[in-house]
Amino acid sequence: MTVDIDKTTGPADTPPAGPEAIKAIPVRHYGRYVTAVIALALFGTVVYAFSQGRINWNAIPDYFFDDRVLSGVGKTLLMTVLAMTMGIVGGIVLAVMRLSKNPVTSAIAWFYIWFFRGTPVLVQLVVWFNLGLVFEYINLGPFYRDEWSDFMTPFLTALLGLGLNEAAYMAEICRAGLLSVDEGQTEASHALGMSHPKTLRRIVIPQAMRVIVPPTGNEVINMLKTTSLVSVVQYSELFRVAQDIGQTSGAPAEMLFLAAAWYLLLTSVFSVGQYYLERYYARGSTRQLPATPWQKVRANMLSLGRPKGGAA
Repeated sequence: MTVDIDKTTGPADTPPAGPEAIKAIPVRHYGRYVTAVIALALFGTVVYAFSQGRINWNAIPDYFFDDRVLSGVGKTLLMTVLAMTMGIVGGIVLAVMRLSKNPVTSAIAWFYIWFFRGTPVLVQLVVWFNLGLVFEYINLGPFYRDEWSDFMTPFLTALLGLGLNEAAYMAEICRAGLLSVDEGQTEASHALGMSHPKTLRRIVIPQAMRVIVPPTGNEVINMLKTTSLVSVVQYSELFRVAQDIGQTSGAPAEMLFLAAAWYLLLTSVFSVGQYYLERYYARGSTRQLPATPWQKVRANMLSLGRPKGGAA
């Protein structure tokens, strides 16, 4: 008896080898290295120049938490909050007036925006401070009557000058936000029997906030720095306090650096608040919210703690 043996296959046959793995070599960007070295060299030159200057850097920490400086910081924050509140409320009213079909209210809003955006805020502050040359008294009938110089205090001058000027800019920001909402939203609301004010309050404005919040955050930061201008009307905010301490202590330049450090600290805090506020109003426009800075830090820490090739 014979047995046929298939010679085409054998017990030691192995599958064919796959394609050879490609070894990727990253492209070297030498230009980036050169620009990084140049930037670091310029930064080091500036730092060295300041370190060799005739500046008493020890005076800055000595006065950083001085009672007068903290009082100036508090007044700066108070003026920022009140002026921005006036500006936001006035901006919303002016935006609605500007979009109104009534030609009179629309023209008034346009003229207000044109005037206050067309003149520098410093000029407006000085004009408010010197309006006593035009109005000797302020007379509100049986409620209030006083001389203009006593009524227009430095605080009120600063508040009116900053707040009324900011309302003109906020009006354009709010108008852009309201126009970003599709008209079909308003038509659908009216079809359901909602009045125009109710439609604005419940339908249009909540959707417009996604467009309004980012530039408004920039305006808040800008307002914080613009408060330094009210020193010309004798309001004792951070910049004026720093100037006064510099004159009495013999360290004027050091106190200016101190004021700059406080402004940087406050704007950094406001920037963080702006980030989270933008993230809150972006919930309806993006499928997945971007990670917060703290979440990014946690993710990086967890990725460092994981063993290679396995899960944590």
